[in-house]
Amino acid sequence: MLHSLRHYGEVHQKLVTCVRHLTTTEVSTALRPFYFNVHPDLFGQYPSQRAINENSLKQLSSIIETLQAKRWTKPASLQFYLRDKKCEEGTFRLIKIYLSERDIREAVLTILRACDLPTEYVDKIPKPPPEPKKETVRINTSNIDFSKVNENDPIFGPIVMRQKINEAKEALKLRNWLVKNYQSALEKLEANRPLREEVDRLRKKIAQQWKLTDVRWDCGWNVTHFRGCLQSFMSLAEQHPEVMHVLKGRTLVFAPFTGISLEGHIMLNSGEVRHNWLDLIKNVRKHDKILFRIPGFEKSVSQVLRGIKVGRRKFMPKVLAGEYERNLQQITTSLSDYRGRRGFPKQWPQSLEEFEIVVETEAGPLMVSPTGQFIVPSSLPGFLLVNFITTNLEHAKEKMTEYKNDKYIERSLQKQCMDEFKLFNLRKDDNITPDLMIKCCERLLEKKIDIEQYLNGIHLNVATYYSVLSDGVVCIPWNWKL
Repeated sequence: MLHSLRHYGEVHQKLVTCVRHLTTTEVSTALRPFYFNVHPDLFGQYPSQRAINENSLKQLSSIIETLQAKRWTKPASLQFYLRDKKCEEGTFRLIKIYLSERDIREAVLTILRACDLPTEYVDKIPKPPPEPKKETVRINTSNIDFSKVNENDPIFGPIVMRQKINEAKEALKLRNWLVKNYQSALEKLEANRPLREEVDRLRKKIAQQWKLTDVRWDCGWNVTHFRGCLQSFMSLAEQHPEVMHVLKGRTLVFAPFTGISLEGHIMLNSGEVRHNWLDLIKNVRKHDKILFRIPGFEKSVSQVLRGIKVGRRKFMPKVLAGEYERNLQQITTSLSDYRGRRGFPKQWPQSLEEFEIVVETEAGPLMVSPTGQFIVPSSLPGFLLVNFITTNLEHAKEKMTEYKNDKYIERSLQKQCMDEFKLFNLRKDDNITPDLMIKCCERLLEKKIDIEQYLNGIHLNVATYYSVLSDGVVCIPWNWKL
């Protein structure tokens, strides 16, 4: 092997040196004054500051562990609240620490200096000698055939691995991927045409027979599974026609759960037995009683929050009417208690009617949606909700304006792509917001010459991944590369 290496390049001996880094105990001792100043227990009466310090300490712990293991870590910006001892109780100083060091010693010094804490302890610890400059091994690989070299080879393994990574990256460029999968997608789409026609026929028949407004599929499974659900429902309806009159004027949805949605749609779990479907249909009127009460509970939330609109996310996780009613009651109680004790901030406008709030389950997110809605979990305490709205009023207003503009641009670009590429259909996943769809469509049109022959007749779905589904739907990431 050494003889072979000499043939392709010169091997230089590497100098290996033992370098002394700060030990775990030394790091802990050096940062003790810092921990005493930012420990969350010191901020028990101030939950906002406590939460920020807790989160930043978790990140810092991970960074220190990575640096001590001598692994590379991304630069990070951390925020900490320190009590301002010179001022009155409840006054804090916000410290921002930017850590980009690759050495644990320098990272510790950066933290201490940012907080105006002494560094004598670290300064007294001897610095490690500088690592000698390593000579690199230069090997001419241009004439070597790596096709039979194992990636675990101690010398040429990394080169083989790099080649495989580069090949994989090339394969995931849009044009290359379409060239490889275009014909397969067309064949699957054509093979599923009779199935799609059968599904359309069954949907129309069920809707007409039971005077339904619509029959929908909202389950993520393929069209074969949808046909099976339609056939099962038809069989059920023929066996129990006496209870099907309650379907008149409703929308029937095959979904991941059985129940009545907030919109009043009849949801049937596509994976359940038909007996459970029948139980729901028999009890639709009971569920409707809860549904009829919901506008009153939404109005209560609006009244306690200065006329804010109570809405729902377009892609809000499906929830049953009874559960949603409890969520509204919980958030109303929390806000009423807060308003009775403190009152709302003076900087709030007299009316919040131009804003919109969406109340989700206890485990739901706390965020401003891409459409500008305040998304809040029903378990959120009143003071945290008020603080969140105060902080994000302007941000929500900007998002609302952006969305109003983007949704019209998105529709226009989708139609343009459908026409210019002669697509069979164009849709997107629920997590693709209008701004991402706009970027994707604009780039498709910009690179039309390179890709149009591989999109003709395709059922295209914009997502975050590449795939050809069993029914011929072609999924591409919105941020594809050519």
